[in-house]
Amino acid sequence: MNRFGQHAAEPVWRGRRALFAHPVPARVAPWLFDPGSLTRRLVARCGGGFRVRVLGQGWARPLLNEATRLGLPPQQVALIREVQLLCHEVPWVYARTVIPHSTLRGAQRHLAHLGTRPLGAVLFADPGLRREDVEVACMTARHWLFHTAVQGLPEPPARIWGRRSVFFTGGKPLLVNEVFLPTLVAGY
Repeated sequence: MNRFGQHAAEPVWRGRRALFAHPVPARVAPWLFDPGSLTRRLVARCGGGFRVRVLGQGWARPLLNEATRLGLPPQQVALIREVQLLCHEVPWVYARTVIPHSTLRGAQRHLAHLGTRPLGAVLFADPGLRREDVEVACMTARHWLFHTAVQGLPEPPARIWGRRSVFFTGGKPLLVNEVFLPTLVAGY
């Protein structure tokens, strides 16, 4: 049972080649498969109205598929940071980052203290950054991430699309989930 009083499923994440049975809307695809910095792209599109709203940060168990993707034991806690990326106070993207405790040792410990700084700006400033292939998912009200992602929207959509990638900074992994809201990509 989730915090909304109902059972919710985890999203099904697929690699780009496994999407033939689940076509991605044309307006969403450029956002899902852009290999560059999402932060940089949002700032360019939004101009001076971009900011990060921190929804929460703390130690918790990742979702099972997140733990599996990071190679963590299912019961192990990680630092989980949830934010909205806003343009002129309108939520455009919901992001959920899962950072294993081992990643926060040494030079990467600053990742636990980002506050309202965008994670993407920090990651893409790292010349040694490595990113694994993007996985995407279509989420509906039956999926747990959907409910958190659409909070604050005047009318939740029927479905939303998201992507996730494992990044390596200093050779250490973290998982970034980014869910694109219809306020960013109208008409999907």
